[in-house]
Amino acid sequence: MAWDDAPSHVCRGGDVRALSFCCPPVKPCPILHALEDTKISPQEYIKIKEEFGKNTRLGEGAGTCFGSMVWCCKTSKPCPLRDMVMRNIGMDENEYLTLKKELSEKLLGDSEDTIKDYAATLSESFAISKEEALKVLHDSDNDLRMAAKLLKLKDLEKKD
Repeated sequence: MAWDDAPSHVCRGGDVRALSFCCPPVKPCPILHALEDTKISPQEYIKIKEEFGKNTRLGEGAGTCFGSMVWCCKTSKPCPLRDMVMRNIGMDENEYLTLKKELSEKLLGDSEDTIKDYAATLSESFAISKEEALKVLHDSDNDLRMAAKLLKLKDLEKKD
């Protein structure tokens, strides 16, 4: 698989990297919080994804919900519309996930800055050093929610 540590969908608790799997922000849902966390406006988000679609095969998919695979879900979620488009254009799961990972990186910009922000948040929230926060993030494949869960478990173990 081309994106081994692909996060869960944002609407299912995944981290902001999963914005590449989200629909347009047309209704109240967790995407709005993820966009706020990343300091991307809904309009900017739409523009980035549409531009990415124009320059890659993710732009194909007139038969999908929103007319382009830039808006489609992760392949672990069944979708006959996305799968039909992928079959019709000869795109396999590896290519799809590779492009989604590139889209995620495009949306988040400099991922090093994102990781530093995550580490600072964990450091402040759990009263640990930034180095320890970076290590937990690394061990969690840079998934902020998973890192926070691990640190909560460590806190619980200390209290026992």
